[in-house]
Amino acid sequence: MEFLNKVVLITGAAGGIGRETAKAFAKEGAKLSLVDVNFEALEQLSKELNLEEDKYLLIAADVTKEEQVERYVNETVKKFGRIDIFFNNAGVEGKVAPITEYPSDALDLVIDVNIKGVFYGLKYVLRVMKEQKSGSIINTSSIAGLKGLPNTSAYNASKAAVISLTKTAAVEFAPFGIRVNAVCPALVNTRMMRELERGFNPENPELARELLAKSVPLGRYSEPEDVVNAVLYLASDKASFITGIALEVVGGMTA
Repeated sequence: MEFLNKVVLITGAAGGIGRETAKAFAKEGAKLSLVDVNFEALEQLSKELNLEEDKYLLIAADVTKEEQVERYVNETVKKFGRIDIFFNNAGVEGKVAPITEYPSDALDLVIDVNIKGVFYGLKYVLRVMKEQKSGSIINTSSIAGLKGLPNTSAYNASKAAVISLTKTAAVEFAPFGIRVNAVCPALVNTRMMRELERGFNPENPELARELLAKSVPLGRYSEPEDVVNAVLYLASDKASFITGIALEVVGGMTA
């Protein structure tokens, strides 16, 4: 159990990838600080995890608000004393629309959650890890940050920014024993994909799903567990000489 008693902080913990990552770290004996804007969903997750009270912390926080990010970091350190692993995962998909029709409010939300939320998380967690002189951070980017995809311009741009932040933080904080990487999933079988399928084809989202799956060389959507395995690898000592990368979990879509 490589992560036994390691302190793992996860944002977007109530979402599809966040939930499965929390479950995986819990099985490995980690202590979990779980952050999401939906506290009821966090409470449900905690029941599923069935952890003792000294092994987990639930925090309702909006990652777009810097003061709330600072608070979730401080509360985590107050309870557990440190942060060993940070899965900087909270994100939103935005709207499906061409650039010329993209609504400004949707653009603002995507920038606030996917860029500012990730930035604020880095800002405050890196301070803790710098004091420790150790830590592993995994930011959630996407295949959308690696290539142009039609009608999701704001999301694409935000996930490219996450990769840039990842590389910058990796270079800045390597001297302090901190590794910073990104994971780049594609077409993960979660609620977010259901929303995107409806956006691509409101009349027949099932057809959109079928066509999207056919675009993957491996012939299927990824499951959250596929992404979780990549996150656990990057968090582990097996990746001790890996920092500043964007690990693709895309089924061959960028080949």
